[in-house]
Formats: sequence, C-alpha cells, structure tokens
Amino acid sequence: MNHQEKTMQGLKVLFIGGSGIISAHCTKQAVDAGMDVYLLNRGIRNLRQVPEGVTTFVADSRDKQAVLDAIGGHHFDCVVSWVNFTPEQVKQDVEIFAGRTGQYVFISSASAYQTPPTHMPVLESTPLKNPFWEYSRNKIACEDLLTAAYREEGFPITIVRPSHTYDETMIPFDGGWTIVERMRAGRPIIVPGDGTSLWTITHSRDFARGFTGLLGNTSAIGEAVHITGEETPSWNQIYTQVAAAAGVPDPVLVHVASESIAEADPEWGAGLLGDKSHTMIFDNTKIRSLVPGFTASIPFSQGAREMIAWHDSDPTRRTVDAHMDAIMDGLAEAYAPRRLRL
Repeated sequence: MNHQEKTMQGLKVLFIGGSGIISAHCTKQAVDAGMDVYLLNRGIRNLRQVPEGVTTFVADSRDKQAVLDAIGGHHFDCVVSWVNFTPEQVKQDVEIFAGRTGQYVFISSASAYQTPPTHMPVLESTPLKNPFWEYSRNKIACEDLLTAAYREEGFPITIVRPSHTYDETMIPFDGGWTIVERMRAGRPIIVPGDGTSLWTITHSRDFARGFTGLLGNTSAIGEAVHITGEETPSWNQIYTQVAAAAGVPDPVLVHVASESIAEADPEWGAGLLGDKSHTMIFDNTKIRSLVPGFTASIPFSQGAREMIAWHDSDPTRRTVDAHMDAIMDGLAEAYAPRRLRL
C-alpha cells in the first residue's frame, strides 16, 4: 500500500448525488479505497446499485433545512457536489458546509473552457468563456462564486472539470439509443459538421481513478483540474465504433452543419455549438501531478461494446426518442445526398 492509499483509508466523504453516470463509479472506487462513504440524495431508485457499506441520507439537496436535518452533527473530510448547476445552489452549499468539511469538491464542466478554443491542448489555465451554452455559463458563475469563497473566506474548494464522460448506460449521442435503432434499421444518422473534428471521450471508470485521488488531497485545495481520457477520435470514428459494436459494419452517416441542426432543434444545437462541434484535446499533466500513476486506459471501442451489451440485455433499456427520431428524419430529407434521402 503506497502513501496515497494509506491517506485514503477511513477518509469520511459525502457525495451529494453519487449514483449518476460519472459519480457511481467514483462512489465504488471510494469504497474500494477504504473510504467511509455517505450519499445524500432523494432516495429514488437508480439504474446503478449503491455499494455495500455506504450510508445514505435521504433529503432533497435543494432544501437547506432538510440537508441540515439529514447530516446532523456530521463533519466530513470531503464533500462532493455532483448535482449543482447554478450559483444559487452552490451558495447554499457554502452556507451549509462552511466549517463542516475539510474539502468541498465542485463538479464543473470542461465545456466552461473558451469555446471555440484558440489554443490546444486545453490547459486548466485556458480562459473560461462559452457564449453559446447557458449550462456552461452557469458552471463558470459557480466557479467564480467558489473561487471568491476560497480567497475571501478560506472555504476549501477543489474544482473538477469532466469532459464527455460515459458509462455502459449511456449512448454518447443526443437521442441516445435512438441512434443505435436507426443504425440497425439502415436509416440515416445525423452527424454534426463533417465528422472530422476530434473529441475527447472518457470512460467513467477511468475518471473515477483520477477523481478518487483528489479526495483528501491537500495539494488539490484551491485548484481546478480536468480529468479526461487520452483518446481523441473523430466523431465519424465514434459513430462507426458504436455501429460496429451494434453489429452494423457500414452505418449511413449524413453530415449536417451544427448551425442547421440548431435551427431545426435549438436545444440540440446549443449543446453542439457550445461544446461538441469543436475539436477539444486536453493536457492531463495537472491531474497526473496531483494523482501520481493516474492514466486513462479504457479505449472507446471497449466502452462501445459495454454500452451495447448493457442495452441489449434488457429490452426496456432500448427506448426511442420520438422527437429526436423525427428531427433526424427531417434533417436527412433536407441534407442527405440524393441517393440516401428517405
């Protein structure tokens, strides 16, 4: 057992959330590392099982008094918020956990970085500016609030910026399983742009290994760090690897400008223009310096096989988004080469 593993033993951590796409593997990794793990959530049954030995507080994290009642007199070495998206939510956490934790970890987003970036690879010092997506601007505002709390009040923050992180339950496209159903039926799939922009995609098990090493890590106090995979496939490669895992050797890909997609569906378009349509490559030097030995080792081809197997194992998981299905039909009719039109 190395020094880092020893310091993790018995660490008392509270995850607000803790059973989502990214956080579930972090919860398991924390338990496996010997931490004393608590979750705070609404007690709603989730796709992912909570590991044995975890204590769950049932409360709505948006209800300040309910949170205070649930945690009682507990003090935590680390508190991690997986579910805060606005400054108002973060402000409440600062009020609740000031003096109750040795470290508060806020889950921000790599989409907060300058979009589109002027320099790559993206570093933690890359400016935070996203004029396209309100989600990202809210995350930036949350970071600003926490940075001020750290500088002015000594509130012990660590900011973590995941990029596109997935697990077996998540098909990494807008529309989810709808895309796979269309692939298997030989129907056209809408790919933003020309599909050649490069995209960093990260398995949540890889993320968890880096993330867990930040908990209780005094060198991470006051710092912001991203945790991403090392693989940067093009979007064409991401779509074709999912198709191959689904048994479709030659999917029908139709390339449509992100602006045209935004015109057809503003919500889908906001996530493209504010995030996914831009090449994003990250430098992971900082997380490796804070968590020696960290590496992302799961290739997307393996992750794609895991997600298809998970969905195929239960028909109830294979749901089609009728709205997205119709939007794709319309875009394909408008933009596909004539020989591919519906």
